[in-house]
Amino acid sequence: MVLQKSIMAILCSLLLWIELLNVYSKAFDVADTINPSTHLSDGKTLSSKGGSFELGFFSPGNSQKRYLGIWYKKIPIRTVVWVANRDNPIDDLSGVLMINSTGSLVLLSTNETTLVNIIWSLSSPKGAHHQNPVVAQLLDSGNLVLRDEKDSDPERYLWQSFDYPTDTLLPGMKVGWDLRSDLNRRLTSWRSADDPSSGELTYDIERHNFPEPSMWKGSSKYYRSGPWNGLRFSGAPDLRPNPLYQFEFKYSQEEAFYRYQLRNKSVVSRFVLNQTSNSGQRYIWIEADQAWQAYMILPRDHCDNYGVCGAHGICVISESPVCQCLKGFRPKSQERWELMDWSEGCVRNVPLKCGDKDGFAKFGVLKLPETTQTWVNTSMNLRDCRAKCFANCSCMAYTNSDIRGGGSGCAMWFGDLIDIRQLPSSGQDIYIRMPASELGANNWSWIKIAVITLASIAIVSGMLSVSYYIFKRKRNLKEEEEEEEEADSNRGKDQNAEVGKEDLELPLFKLAIIVSATNNFSFNKKLGEGGFGPVYKGTLLDGQEIAVKRLSINSGQGLCEFKNEVILIAKLQHRNLVRLLGYCVQGEEKMLIYEYMPNKSLDFFLFGLTLSKPNQTRSKLLNWSKRFNIICGIARGILYLHHDSRLRIIHRDLKASNILLDAEMNPKISDFGFARIFRSDQIEAKTRRVVGTYGYMAPEYAIDGLFSTKSDVFSFGVLLLEIVAGKKNRGFNHPSHSLNLIGHAWKLWNEGTAVELIDALYVNIYSTSEVLRCIHIALLCVQQHPEDRPSMSYVVQMLGSESTMPPPKQPGFFIGRNPLEEANSSPEKLCSANGITITVMEPR
Repeated sequence: MVLQKSIMAILCSLLLWIELLNVYSKAFDVADTINPSTHLSDGKTLSSKGGSFELGFFSPGNSQKRYLGIWYKKIPIRTVVWVANRDNPIDDLSGVLMINSTGSLVLLSTNETTLVNIIWSLSSPKGAHHQNPVVAQLLDSGNLVLRDEKDSDPERYLWQSFDYPTDTLLPGMKVGWDLRSDLNRRLTSWRSADDPSSGELTYDIERHNFPEPSMWKGSSKYYRSGPWNGLRFSGAPDLRPNPLYQFEFKYSQEEAFYRYQLRNKSVVSRFVLNQTSNSGQRYIWIEADQAWQAYMILPRDHCDNYGVCGAHGICVISESPVCQCLKGFRPKSQERWELMDWSEGCVRNVPLKCGDKDGFAKFGVLKLPETTQTWVNTSMNLRDCRAKCFANCSCMAYTNSDIRGGGSGCAMWFGDLIDIRQLPSSGQDIYIRMPASELGANNWSWIKIAVITLASIAIVSGMLSVSYYIFKRKRNLKEEEEEEEEADSNRGKDQNAEVGKEDLELPLFKLAIIVSATNNFSFNKKLGEGGFGPVYKGTLLDGQEIAVKRLSINSGQGLCEFKNEVILIAKLQHRNLVRLLGYCVQGEEKMLIYEYMPNKSLDFFLFGLTLSKPNQTRSKLLNWSKRFNIICGIARGILYLHHDSRLRIIHRDLKASNILLDAEMNPKISDFGFARIFRSDQIEAKTRRVVGTYGYMAPEYAIDGLFSTKSDVFSFGVLLLEIVAGKKNRGFNHPSHSLNLIGHAWKLWNEGTAVELIDALYVNIYSTSEVLRCIHIALLCVQQHPEDRPSMSYVVQMLGSESTMPPPKQPGFFIGRNPLEEANSSPEKLCSANGITITVMEPR
């Protein structure tokens, strides 16, 4: 029996070999079609009729393996969009693509023993009539099709490569399900640039009641777009009508798919999965640059990573930290939450009792939660949807399944609500079940009662006139603020003229370059986050490392501050000022590109926790010698701004997080968004728009809006105390009093025990006299009245000599903390406009 099987295998191989020899013996010029009389061997290619795509054998990257694939013919950079034998390569140049006598498309090769190997085949295509010849044709869409040559309908296929994509989604190709045949058209990444075999990253449509596209890394969900809401996927606000392509999503009993079509046939665009960057990227071919440019990348940011905030958590990319609990919920583990481990998510403040007192709170502008456990009815209205959800104790949330035309349909969620994020725009409303005690202002009936009651009281007591006064006062304040902003803008224009904007010579970086350099603003590339948004590390194509300051859309820094920073810092050259390499402005994105500082910022060392020993601080790594060098460098940098540069500049936001450290721990002053230029004869200026950071602002600036070089001196004094003590001024705690760091230093100075202020974690021996001298200088800088404070030139002189210094007077802002304020304050917070406000009760 074994011998018989062996003989049969040899005979079959010989028959294939004879058939292959017959094919080789016929010489045909192959155009776009292979029929039973022609073949495609390694070294030859098949071209689509319009010349857009080419089919042939190739070796990817540095590999010597041979694969049958399709690529763009007119693009000089070989870009492969489909591979037939991705998981079964050919070791040599013996590959042949042919249609055999049974009408099957087969890829063959021969080995060293001249036996024929079937590498890849399509046998018995559906609906094939063997009496008619079958042909394989490469279409100008990039689709390789197998069809009956006699079929009168040229678009009826027995098989098509579009149904079996590899890593690329082309125009007209569907990703998703053919539910009639149970065919899942999913994208699967290459393993690497040298290996097109199936990688771990996949992209498909999840098949359940409320389907949505998802990306997976192996068996773990990595990203999801949110369900289709009639206009777009709820978590994809950028997916909107555009001049580049049109898109559609269809879900019926027969199909569930997404596809796109290009509006302009001259445009070349593709969507591809990249396992190296763990992303899905839409590219456009830029003919002028002879390069692919990234148009869109998924995930877009850290909040797009699946379930990053756990159950009932919401991700807000403009906040720090990005994860918060939905209103009515609290962290399941407060300790892990504070360590930025959000995996356990949030739990309810008050458990549900599923009674008549339960209700629903409206949450708006969101990416809808994961839809695995959902129920959908497309014909139900929102009122009936609420009633149905309310009647089912397991229903946790509901909303319209389609938001077009005011909304229609019903979608209900059961179980935990996972993977929610706040969107800047184009998000969707969802109604979440809440116990009565948590509804508060979200219960509209109570709002109406409260509004009516307050209105009645106002009428009876004559408060309408007061309200009118408040309204007028607020409007006047608003007009004054707008006038001042306009004046600031005009001053900015004058500044532009003074510095000569046409001489900036700063590179304008393309968004695609920055996206590529930062790995799509990967969370792993994030260096930190300030009041205006996050900062990312990036690497340009030439290997240069950069720091990218990405302004949050919701930040306090607008285009005026952005331009201000570009204009100012471009003209400043000093070893203790950070160097601006360029900028990027595209759509809503505004970014500044700086030289990369490998040691991050000063606050990272002064106040940050170590990873290995959480009970110690990184200040232990900063000995006194390094600290004194940093103090002197900062002082020289400020002196340059105040006196030595061609422009006299007031920084207005000097603080530890704005002092960057290079590889040798040399300080570089950064962040000039709030900086202002002074005339050579100008002493001070006044603003109603007070900006900066609590804890560092001089009293005359915080209270009256007056700023000058002496307000920067005050900030330097606070910074100097923080460097000496290794502790923050704002949030400083002492067991025997409630003074801040300034007050504590002043108290120790008067008691003759200022040495107690010194950071106990200094590693090396320090000079007590040198440290005490720095404390003395700091107290001189933070004196209450600006005229008592030294200039920065005198500060530099005092730091570099042992001359006698005047005794310090009472400092400003050294009083004790207000416990209520402390409980509600953040470590760093931007000030709002200076003015008296009156709070009135208004429904939300």
